[in-house]
Amino acid sequence: MKKIEAIIRPEMFQELRETLDQKGVKGMTISEVAGCGQQKGQEGMFRGTKYEVKLYPKVKVELVVDDHEVNGLVNTILDTCSTGQVGDGKIFVSPVENVYRIRTGELGKEALI
Repeated sequence: MKKIEAIIRPEMFQELRETLDQKGVKGMTISEVAGCGQQKGQEGMFRGTKYEVKLYPKVKVELVVDDHEVNGLVNTILDTCSTGQVGDGKIFVSPVENVYRIRTGELGKEALI
């Protein structure tokens, strides 16, 4: 099993969610996050004082899937969320040792269904 974490632009989330739903993805975890990378800071003005915004709002989408699903889902995220501009985000893939369903005690692949 693998965990896919995608940090994407907030405005891309709805389209990604619909696309993943069409691909049969059954579960995901969504978080509102903020971060920075290659995007330059923005300068603002508040009551005559300049300030710099260094963090940008993002959405983090987390999926735990079978190994054979990873490439297809990563490509789906890339195709859906890429604008070609700085700030499109990142995708991280990492191994998952095990999954447990709290309610039933099921583990592994059965716990994902």
